Amino acid sequence: MKKTLLAIALTASVTSSAFAADLPMKARPMGPAPVAAYSWTGCYLGAGGGYGMFDQRHRTVDPLGVPFTAGETDTGGKGWFGTVQVGCDYQFADRWVIGAFADYDFSGLKGNLQPTGLIGLGGLGVYGEEKMKSAWAAGGRVGYLVVPALLAYVGGGYTEARFDGVAFSHLLTNAPSTFAMASQTYKGWFLSSGYEYGLDFLPGLFWKTEYRYASYSAERPAITGIGVVGALPGGLVGFEDSRKDVQTIRSELVYRFNFGGGRY
Repeated sequence: MKKTLLAIALTASVTSSAFAADLPMKARPMGPAPVAAYSWTGCYLGAGGGYGMFDQRHRTVDPLGVPFTAGETDTGGKGWFGTVQVGCDYQFADRWVIGAFADYDFSGLKGNLQPTGLIGLGGLGVYGEEKMKSAWAAGGRVGYLVVPALLAYVGGGYTEARFDGVAFSHLLTNAPSTFAMASQTYKGWFLSSGYEYGLDFLPGLFWKTEYRYASYSAERPAITGIGVVGALPGGLVGFEDSRKDVQTIRSELVYRFNFGGGRY
């Protein structure tokens, strides 16, 4: 009897073990997925475009610098532009970023310019289209990471803008005149504010949007008039004393070549 009970017990034990081995094992609980992080330390290239406008306060002066009329005239222009940029950033203290950059704008900002008062001894009022041909800037920025992929920043630095020469037409008849204004490079400073955001679908690709204000010191491009009685050698009849302010909104795609760890 004892042998029979022992045999039954051994059989039950083996059967139970075999059955337990066939049961599916319960999966271990998974931990939270790793959070994507960014390193902003590195260099980058960018390209894009935007819209801008310039405002200028100007007056016409004779070759000795004496204004033809009292006071200044306020005119300006607007238009689209393209831009390219290169720069490097350094991330520190977890959430802060500092950097340096340079960019070049292919500009299409333009508007009408009418010199103040009467031009030259001919006494003919004239006007012409003035165009901002290009601009370049170099400076720095400091930013704060609102979230790891979003940088809010402010910047500033030095800038120059090139304005094309102007071929004037008569104000009353719209006929071409012999008066013209030379091209001129304006020098100044700028301040900017913007944000930059990492795009998830392609590591290293970022989207940047920025507002920029640039102020340029006064310059005096020459105004000439061929065949004007009383003009100086070379047809010089005066100068256009002008200072300019330019405001732009620009957006760019930026690709980063991170040497500080990249995205992981």
